[in-house]
Amino acid sequence: MAAAAEAAVGGGPGSQSAAQRRLRILSGHLQRSPASRAPEAERLLFPSQCGARGAAERPVASTIPKKRQEILKWNGWGYNDSKFIFNKKGQAEFTGKRYRLSGMVLPVLKEWMEKTLGASLEHKITSRAFLNTSDVPSSIVNEEFLQDLRATKISYSQEAEDRVFRAHGHCLHEIFVLREGMFKRIPDIVIWPGCHDDVIKIVELACKHNLCIIPFGGGTSVSSALECPADERRTIVSLDTSQMNRILWLDEKNLTAHIEAGIIGQDLERQLGESGYCTGHEPDSMEFSSLGGWVATRASGMKKNIYGNIEDLVVHIKMVTPRGVIEKSCQVPRMSTGPDIHHFIMGSEGTLGVVTEVTIKIRPIPEYKKYGSVVFPNFERGVACLREIAKQRCAPASIRLVDNAQFQFGHALKPQVASIFTSFLDGLKKFYITKFKGFDPNELCVATLLFEGDREKVLQHEKQVYDIAAKFGGLAAGEDNGQRGYMLTFVIAYLRDLGLDYYVIGESFETSVPWDRVIDLCRNVKERIVRECKEKGVQFAPFSTCRVTQTYDAGACVYFYFAFNYRGISDPIHVYEQIERAAREEILANGGSLSHHHGVGKLRKQWMKESISDVGLGMLKSVKEYVDPNNIFGNRNLL
Repeated sequence: MAAAAEAAVGGGPGSQSAAQRRLRILSGHLQRSPASRAPEAERLLFPSQCGARGAAERPVASTIPKKRQEILKWNGWGYNDSKFIFNKKGQAEFTGKRYRLSGMVLPVLKEWMEKTLGASLEHKITSRAFLNTSDVPSSIVNEEFLQDLRATKISYSQEAEDRVFRAHGHCLHEIFVLREGMFKRIPDIVIWPGCHDDVIKIVELACKHNLCIIPFGGGTSVSSALECPADERRTIVSLDTSQMNRILWLDEKNLTAHIEAGIIGQDLERQLGESGYCTGHEPDSMEFSSLGGWVATRASGMKKNIYGNIEDLVVHIKMVTPRGVIEKSCQVPRMSTGPDIHHFIMGSEGTLGVVTEVTIKIRPIPEYKKYGSVVFPNFERGVACLREIAKQRCAPASIRLVDNAQFQFGHALKPQVASIFTSFLDGLKKFYITKFKGFDPNELCVATLLFEGDREKVLQHEKQVYDIAAKFGGLAAGEDNGQRGYMLTFVIAYLRDLGLDYYVIGESFETSVPWDRVIDLCRNVKERIVRECKEKGVQFAPFSTCRVTQTYDAGACVYFYFAFNYRGISDPIHVYEQIERAAREEILANGGSLSHHHGVGKLRKQWMKESISDVGLGMLKSVKEYVDPNNIFGNRNLL
């Protein structure tokens, strides 16, 4: 352990001597050319540093507070003040003031739920309003460890609420447990490091006292990655990175920024925006998910066509492991030095260590943004259009195609129209598409578009995309529909909580698939879900739908939603898990991947050997055994 500790602090004697050699060379250059120092000084901006203890005690004010329970739900998605409800008139509305949909009445949602899912306002379940701390498993922490931890002056908590908030992600079964009972095992202690050096101290203490560490970023996992193994007998530490949330430097010449990994997406974009920059990485969870979480799960964003996925954005990663710190020696765009160590870190899901700092590419904020939408006669035509756009490599920042069931669902979320004129125009558009153009309302599908960049180039790009769409029977459906589609991205997750109040359980999952398998895979998976529901005794027809969310040269990401009414079923979560497992088997049988961007966690690891081969899995296990021989990072994801 002494060797590991030495490596963690300074990288070992070999790396120290190499660093000293480099410093001597650089210092010689600076002494010969004093004037050369000025441009370098201008190149980097330093809003904050991480080295000093004082700096570590002053994280940047985050949208999500350290005590998450102050503004977030303890047994559902998102903010306490934002939720779907049925008002006294029986109309659905979305509460709060945070979103464009907030405060609006949704006159069609109730009818859609009744017709599609068999839900009824007469059949309502009331979940527990408050967390009963007496239900929470006791905290078991070694006193010697606590003494060592106090000596570091790093913030920690053993309070029940803090521990429960970090015991789960947002899988259906996790939220169901919170509404109905309690987890058998949760973290014993939550620790908030303030910087990279704090993480080193925490990992050293965990090695010394043989503890289990589960890193926690934004808590948005949908792969059971944050669940504590029920049979873990060691003290479980939730290492919450949220107080490591600063931009340490911003390099305007190289268009990169070095950032602490605990920062959440919306804060990152806001802080960069103050200097005129952005990352462009916008996963659906960006309000709450963290930079470190994106790296640990190989995340993808809705605007990846311009900005890339997380693996395209990352320039440098620093990660603390029980063996020491992993990082490259320089911050360059590419290296040919054997297998890329970043690809051991990205997707490691907290099994090897804690990502503490990341250098990421940035771009100037685009001067112009324009939404759009296209309606197609059917899903097949829409997929063919997206394939052609990908082939010509002219995809906008984001292009997403929803099937007819999801189109109808989106219509159910349309707010009440205040203007008679607006209502008339909507009716006119519907008449034009269905009667004049002959589109079947039960077959048509819609693609939403987002263009970003220089105004003139955006307008040229827009024309090119619409011209391609026309060749596949697509009709321009307006900016409003496109903008509303992207607005719904951030509120749709709140709907599951409403469903649970009325005996409806729902979940989403995703895959990536070659272009020639997209149509078959979508059809077969949706049909399999319907068939499995019937065989498992679900009394009402399920809601089964999909959308194409990201496109590539060789294929696409497909995202599925499904939900069903579980009235009359004694163990709905068990039935749901059986159906989801069957859907995943169907995806794999149809040439799809295990996951495109959600990750594996514990939920999908049973298919890892099939997905990456027995030898591939053995390689990952070998890395784990070398980096973490005592399984300090024991969340049991992936392997």
